[in-house]
Amino acid sequence: MRLYLATFVVTALVTFGLTWLVLRVSLRYKLYPEIRERDVHKTPTPRLGGVGMFLGATAVILTSSQIPFFSIFWAKPEPIWAILAATALIVVVGVADDLWDLDWLIKLGAQFGAAAIVVGFGGVQMYTIPLGGQTVVSSAASFTITVFSIVVVMNAVNFIDGLDGLVAGVALIANGVFFTYTYLLGRDFGASSYANLASFLAVVLLGVCAGFLPLNWNPAKLFMGDSGALMIGLLMSCSAILVTGTLVPATGDNDVFGRSQLLGAFIPILLPVVVVLLPLLDFGMAVIRRMSRGKSPFSPDRKHLHHRMLDMGHSDRDAVLIFYAWTTVVSLSVLLMYIGTTAAWPGDYLFGLGFLILGVAACLVVTLIPARSARDASPVENS
Repeated sequence: MRLYLATFVVTALVTFGLTWLVLRVSLRYKLYPEIRERDVHKTPTPRLGGVGMFLGATAVILTSSQIPFFSIFWAKPEPIWAILAATALIVVVGVADDLWDLDWLIKLGAQFGAAAIVVGFGGVQMYTIPLGGQTVVSSAASFTITVFSIVVVMNAVNFIDGLDGLVAGVALIANGVFFTYTYLLGRDFGASSYANLASFLAVVLLGVCAGFLPLNWNPAKLFMGDSGALMIGLLMSCSAILVTGTLVPATGDNDVFGRSQLLGAFIPILLPVVVVLLPLLDFGMAVIRRMSRGKSPFSPDRKHLHHRMLDMGHSDRDAVLIFYAWTTVVSLSVLLMYIGTTAAWPGDYLFGLGFLILGVAACLVVTLIPARSARDASPVENS
């Protein structure tokens, strides 16, 4: 755990320094686009934060090859090199889009290309479904399912990138919960070492988001842009697939997962999904909304969840904090259910379920009833 903590701190410091440098260069050479109609901010702001995030993550990942504790996943380095190559591709295309607004087909093609690199060259695939150890039907099915899963998560994360600090904070919470889950999973399965690539990627993402967030907090000095959001989505999906795609839980009495056999079997699938539940929900709604109007699913609009919250009267910062609350409640409740089933808590998963019910109720109240200050300010802001 100490090395993971050190990785987090170093990644955060390196990322902060590099993103600050990117900010200075962007301002010096005016590397920022004009304000778009759907944008919430009113002042032209650099969108190249993803470059600093990528450089920070890459530096730490490469440095880990020299640390004996992490040698277990460097013994077979193909997944790491494939993930780095795919991330580099997606960051380059994201930067080009942030500067020149590329056609959506080019961006989508790059996303599928990056996913194919991870799956085809890195071998990061869903070989099994962690529900009774079911094997994916064929290698072609495994390849296809994994590629589409990565592309969906990348776009889902990118779609919610519309408010200062939103993606960085949501990813910080989600990856914190997911790292805890992977760490406990290694313990519960009796792993010989807590060093694994899934946990490491989650910690790197934690550090990247923590290092970037101070420059992205409202009012933001720097945006991560498509390059940063797509990178976060790519690494989050890879981390989840590295866990769920190769996990073969015990069957029978399901001792490994505790006494709640059904829930214990589903949690390895459920938790990686719920940590990106809000982005996936927003993505799905956007695709349905746009296609029902005969438009491309990637055509921009101002109907995302965060836009709707602003229209309800929430301030930018309040809307972001509400997203944080929803992410915390949903992801932490499932983690508590997992801990309850493995630690044989009284009622197994009931504590987590109770936390979910109370948390959802509280989140609904703050979501549906905007703060008075935000409502009072909205007529002035819109004038």
